[in-house]
Amino acid sequence: MRIATFNVENLFTRYLFARGVNRQSAGRDGFTSEDLRFRVADPLSKQLTARTMEAADADVFALQEVESLDVLKQFRDRYLGGPDAWPHALVIDGNDQRRIDVGVLSRFPIVHARSWQHLREDGIYVFNRDCLEVDIEGPLGRLTLYINHLKSMRAPNRTRGSGRALTRARRQQQVRAIRQLITERFGPDPSDAPFIVLGDLNDYPEDDHQGRSGIGELVAWDAVENILDRLPPEERWTHYFSGNRAHPAAYRQLDYLLPSRGLAARNPGLPRVERRGQPTRAQRYGGERFEGIGHARPKASDHCPVVFDLTRL
Repeated sequence: MRIATFNVENLFTRYLFARGVNRQSAGRDGFTSEDLRFRVADPLSKQLTARTMEAADADVFALQEVESLDVLKQFRDRYLGGPDAWPHALVIDGNDQRRIDVGVLSRFPIVHARSWQHLREDGIYVFNRDCLEVDIEGPLGRLTLYINHLKSMRAPNRTRGSGRALTRARRQQQVRAIRQLITERFGPDPSDAPFIVLGDLNDYPEDDHQGRSGIGELVAWDAVENILDRLPPEERWTHYFSGNRAHPAAYRQLDYLLPSRGLAARNPGLPRVERRGQPTRAQRYGGERFEGIGHARPKASDHCPVVFDLTRL
């Protein structure tokens, strides 16, 4: 069973409208009136997103930045072969005000799902999107996924300083909550349980001039393995930041696939980072790219899928 995580970057339909549509006539859901005249946001990039997913060839995709289940199904039906290819799809609306949610596409049945968006500490939602707990019943047995998209490193509005440092406490709070959810389900030592934490954790493991990592308590937890550590350091990046006045360009690992230690030990193969959908400005990648890739866009995403094969649970 092949598992992948992929931030598909703004898989939206809601805010780009075909010319001539009366926006006031649209229903509250954005689809009920004149729906055939609406169009997918950035369709060339979405074709490349689909091409990247086809190249990853996973059986289960944990996805980030999906607007809704309706949008995911439209994307699947238009670009990925429809429900015959992907019979199981799930998105639960989370807490994000932009409505970028986490979800899953699977060739195998989703037999359990639980949203943790309601979890609060001191009256505040812990997850600014969600931690989606999903059980997949596959050919190897039942596998539990904890799909995440943690707080970004973007500095809050009207604040100065390192966005990484200013937002670190939120990611720390979130990774502690993920650990607690896992131990509550699988016991105080879950290192042999069949689970994977995966998604866009919006931080990198190293401390640097921008601040300390906010995800170390999860990524370095002795109950899991950061599967990309099996690759040489220069091959672990999953995201290219083109730089700005405050920060230089950088290649970082922001996307993670963290199986339990026991599950990782039973599956000693190497992961793969699918980079053919990256824009040409990400010059560290010197391999082939999909036809239609541009300097900045069109592109598949600003993130790369992380792919891993399981042969045993």
